[in-house]
Amino acid sequence: MKRRTFLQVSSAITGAELLPLSKWMPDEKLKNWAGNIEYSTDKVYYPKSVAEVQETIKKYPKLKGLGTRHCFNRIADSQHHLLSTRELNKVLFLDTNARTVTVESGIKYGELSPYLHEKGYALHNLASLPHISVAGSCTTATHGSGLTNGNLATAIVGLEMVSADGTVHKFSKEKDTEKFNGVVVGLGALGIVTSVTLAIQPTFEVQQYVFESLPMQELTANFEAIMGAGYSVSLFTDWRNNSMNEVWIKSRQDQPFKATQTFFGAKAATRNLHPIAELSAEHCTEQMGVPGPWHERLPHFKMGFTPSSGKELQAEYFVPRQQAVEAILAVARLGKQISPHLFISEIRSIAADNFWMSPCYQQPSVAIHFTWKQDWPAVSKLLPVIEKELAPYKAKPHWGKLFTMQPKALASVYPKLPDFKQLIATYDPTGKFENGFLATNLFGK
Repeated sequence: MKRRTFLQVSSAITGAELLPLSKWMPDEKLKNWAGNIEYSTDKVYYPKSVAEVQETIKKYPKLKGLGTRHCFNRIADSQHHLLSTRELNKVLFLDTNARTVTVESGIKYGELSPYLHEKGYALHNLASLPHISVAGSCTTATHGSGLTNGNLATAIVGLEMVSADGTVHKFSKEKDTEKFNGVVVGLGALGIVTSVTLAIQPTFEVQQYVFESLPMQELTANFEAIMGAGYSVSLFTDWRNNSMNEVWIKSRQDQPFKATQTFFGAKAATRNLHPIAELSAEHCTEQMGVPGPWHERLPHFKMGFTPSSGKELQAEYFVPRQQAVEAILAVARLGKQISPHLFISEIRSIAADNFWMSPCYQQPSVAIHFTWKQDWPAVSKLLPVIEKELAPYKAKPHWGKLFTMQPKALASVYPKLPDFKQLIATYDPTGKFENGFLATNLFGK
């Protein structure tokens, strides 16, 4: 697998200066991480301070925030102007007494995590790859795994946001609980997040163990025990046979996993593996029980390399944990239709939270993820089939990934959507941050 060459922005950009891509890269358009989305404008601003964010927001009637471009749909697209948080990437304050760290919104987990570890601290969880920005991940409820681990946004205890009129608003989990719960997973609809304060804990080490060929009957009979076997557990399958291809167990050294040669019928791997069997594991985090810092084991992929397969599409659906086995079996029945177009599926558990627009709102959940081959015509036909099978379980799609669910279906599984719309009316009364994605999926326009 080749290392991905990420889009580099001219060093000539200063402050919130706009540099249309066409002036320096005439044959390239701004695209997302996987290349399946070409953004609808080349007017991108790169502010370096909150004041420059305010100035830019005040200047334009339509604007969208842009993070590390890892979303697979158009949630962060605009036909008008984009404001990138790439230059807002600093650690602002480490409060060792309160055990919090305040960071600018555009910092990546792969940049923040080594800093915290060096200072003796850790975050509670990480996603499968460290290349994503903190604020972008949290505003879409991106997650890691673990029966007791909430999504990444659950680490937030404070948030600063610039609303449509350029006003800076600060929200505290302690002081503004109800409004805070509406703002954190904000989907880019309320304003531009400029900084967040995250809860931290003492640093810890993790050992990662991988097992191959977990029989489906063992999974269905022992689901809770399997998903709770480590601090973070992931199942990988291509749905080609009646088993999970791989089980990845990430175990804290202070909560050790007893290494064995078998695990509910699965066999211990004898070498490092990639979730996609035919790909090299050199880009994956260390396995075979070798201990290492939390931030070098909780993600599946190393910061310096292309995560996952690179050129791909992604979809993901959240179901209540108590119905996870039935939902997994429902997808398994579609295996012959799914597998020819799939690289791999991943199954993870996420604890409940209180964020209004989180797929895990007041509901422990299991996420069934699909990494597809980049064939949208085929995938676009499969997603409605999967969504129909998962409908009895009131499945919710990941906000940053591909789905075809209709607005009425989305509204039916988000009881706090009317309250969230009221927040939008408060902080963006003119629809400055509204785009086609939000207009369709939140307002049914």
